[in-house]
Amino acid sequence: MIKIVIDCYGGDNSPIVNIEGAIKAINELKDLSIVFVGKEDEINNSLKNLEYDKSRVEIINADEIISLNEPPVQAIRTKNNSSMVKAFDLLHKDDSVNAMVSIGSTGALLAGSIFKIGRIPGVKRPAFCPILPTMNKSIVAICDSGANVDCDSLNLHQFAIMGSLYLSCSFGKKNPKVALLNIGVEEEKGDMLRKETYPILKEDKSINFVGNMESRELLSGDFDLVVCDGFNGNVLIKSTEGACLEMLKLLKKTFYKSTKNKIGALFLKKDIYELKDFMDYRNYGGAPMLGIKKTVIKGHGSSTSTTVYNCIIQAYNMEKNHLIEQISTAINNSLNK
Repeated sequence: MIKIVIDCYGGDNSPIVNIEGAIKAINELKDLSIVFVGKEDEINNSLKNLEYDKSRVEIINADEIISLNEPPVQAIRTKNNSSMVKAFDLLHKDDSVNAMVSIGSTGALLAGSIFKIGRIPGVKRPAFCPILPTMNKSIVAICDSGANVDCDSLNLHQFAIMGSLYLSCSFGKKNPKVALLNIGVEEEKGDMLRKETYPILKEDKSINFVGNMESRELLSGDFDLVVCDGFNGNVLIKSTEGACLEMLKLLKKTFYKSTKNKIGALFLKKDIYELKDFMDYRNYGGAPMLGIKKTVIKGHGSSTSTTVYNCIIQAYNMEKNHLIEQISTAINNSLNK
């Protein structure tokens, strides 16, 4: 049985999206159990009209919520009755709990992952690894996307190792294609960090390094994993997400501009909705915190129940395929070369 603890608060639409997403997952996966952490009365009220196996659901009361404007480290250290801290404590202390999903404060989740759970031995820094859809109807992962603003070549090398294993374990991508984010595709391009990292990735035969990638190629489908420092990764993913959402708004305005366009949109309705779902990053789950001792998934603050469901499926697959153990082995092997 895979047991996943859900931090029910912190997102824009909590707790209902967390609860509905988790119940959908538990109804599909018979070897999954869920622990909801949050305000017990509100959780029970949200559950009362849902059908599910009650023997596989637990509730732990937590009256406090960590807000987005609180200092993350201070919140993790002092708000012991918050849903996030109680979820972390359960994940840390209870060996039967495998993973945690939260759509709350990113900073607090990062702090809790490091201080409450801890890094896998040998991992210098953990990293977020979110995914986006690509033009060939596949996915691309970005590692790191914001956990580490400043990085060295060892960090980037470990991100490549951990991200490759994650894509293999959670999405079945065998030998994923790894690229280094840069300002040009030529090997000699970039700043000192990129120039130092390139030969290290090239020489490591355990990863499928295919060279540099310019940011405009992110959604091309030519790459499975993009390796970068957290500052550039965060800018990359947010600018891409924003561009996709603005493009959807532009399409909507275009179709409503005239009667002729509205009629055309009626004929294309099915295709338009498919395109909308394809471009909406919320339909692709969350970002795992790679490099810590237990599985933690961070969903976007504006997550829907579908997002939370996909986050739980990510965590479930990571546990089923023993990702933590695989990362530990691969990191230690790389350090001993």
